[in-house]
Amino acid sequence: MTRVLPTDVAHVLDTVLSMVVDPGLALHRQMRHLRLEKCCACGCGSTYFSLDADGVSPAPALTGTQVVADMELFGADGETAGEVLVFAEDGYLAWLEVCSWSEDTFTLIDAHRILCPCDR
Repeated sequence: MTRVLPTDVAHVLDTVLSMVVDPGLALHRQMRHLRLEKCCACGCGSTYFSLDADGVSPAPALTGTQVVADMELFGADGETAGEVLVFAEDGYLAWLEVCSWSEDTFTLIDAHRILCPCDR
């Protein structure tokens, strides 16, 4: 069952997408049509989307599965310790993935805290 994107997911997605060249804002326009399909059961923060493709156009020139945006997550020591990746399939936003590059595990909550400090 799909549901509206939670605020933290929407904020992280918007923050990461704000760093990408998005001709015609095609990816940004898809955000209001996104629904939460499911979250990864391991707790990593990966979130899978669904959307009504009839209600919005795909981003031009995006075919197959591609990383369309990414942003590094920095640990307390200032070193890169993870990242957030946004994937699209055939021009449509498909999922957001939170990756850890160290022994510290980053969750969506951590990514939101790091990337969206104004929401504290």
